[in-house]
Amino acid sequence: MLTTVHLRSHRRRGVVAAVCLLAIVATAASATPSAEAGDARAGRPTATPPGVPHLPEPTGPRPVGSTSLYLEDLARPDPWVPAARTRQLMVSLWYPAKTKHGPRVPYLTPTESELVLQGTVGAPSDVLSTTRTNAIRDAAPAAGGRALPLVVLSPGFTWPRSSLSALAEELASWGYAVVGIDHTYETFATTFPDGRVTTCAACELEDVDDFGRKAEASRAADISFVLDQLTGAHPVWNGAGRLDRSRIAVVGSSLGGASSTEAMLRDPRVRAGVNMDGQMFAPLPAGGLSRPLLLLGQQSFHRPGGVDDPTWDANWPLLTGWKRWLVVAGSVHASFTDYDLLAEQIGVDLGSELTGPRSVQLTRRYVRAFLDLHLRGVA
Repeated sequence: MLTTVHLRSHRRRGVVAAVCLLAIVATAASATPSAEAGDARAGRPTATPPGVPHLPEPTGPRPVGSTSLYLEDLARPDPWVPAARTRQLMVSLWYPAKTKHGPRVPYLTPTESELVLQGTVGAPSDVLSTTRTNAIRDAAPAAGGRALPLVVLSPGFTWPRSSLSALAEELASWGYAVVGIDHTYETFATTFPDGRVTTCAACELEDVDDFGRKAEASRAADISFVLDQLTGAHPVWNGAGRLDRSRIAVVGSSLGGASSTEAMLRDPRVRAGVNMDGQMFAPLPAGGLSRPLLLLGQQSFHRPGGVDDPTWDANWPLLTGWKRWLVVAGSVHASFTDYDLLAEQIGVDLGSELTGPRSVQLTRRYVRAFLDLHLRGVA
């Protein structure tokens, strides 16, 4: 079923949209005040200073906490850097928290912001590190209540896990646990606890045959490993006892969205998936996929019978379970991430016909409705 959301550019892995955003962001950066000013020390939120990029507040009733974890898969070598004998990952968790008071979690470090900007436009700036979030850093998870469905977020190629923060905060405010993965060596910058910053080694291989299939397979393996670490016998997070191991979904943008189906095929723990504007490099098997999948994308790129990306058309008949194909009129590739919103706040024109807040609102609303239906049984 195809639905067009009438509310009124895409390179295959989504770098172009980020380039447009970050080029202008870089010019507005250096004089921007800290997004954290006055709020952590006072123990209460303050109004966002003028000119500071910021995420809209989540709409749910629960305060949101966030923490980061370092994970190492000793059984798997890194797929992009052979010298790295193990697969090392940084992940962020967003979850219902006990308190709404405390320092906000940083969006990016200044170094990460500079490398992301340098990787896209050759103009390093720390502006993205000033983006004001709503999640309280390392807040204690809320105790009691129902077990939390778990949502895995996989970002676009070269984009950090923080690029889906507005969606993560929204889901956590409505009682989901959310884990976002930085797929190491596929981002322009990932910082590890020992101070190492890895960059995009996979970018050097992007034009190799079957790169997309290899990347999807690697991401599916990353997702399964993260699930093992959070839901296994010895979970790495102190809030893992509240996770509902029977209600897990994968949501991704661009390459991360394409990887959602690969994760479902490889890991039976994943009950449902959302592909936000991601070209599907690995075709579905002849037997198809019977679990629920939402396709959410640009009308200009993912229209039925379109020539820009035929992969949704090709795989649609092989989706044998619940499925929806939604296109958002006037959207661009960045509309399903934070970047359409941040672009508008900086005065950048990405070509989107949506306002930045509207793009976040639509993504939050449709993804949450899908997850409520398939993880909670709430129509």
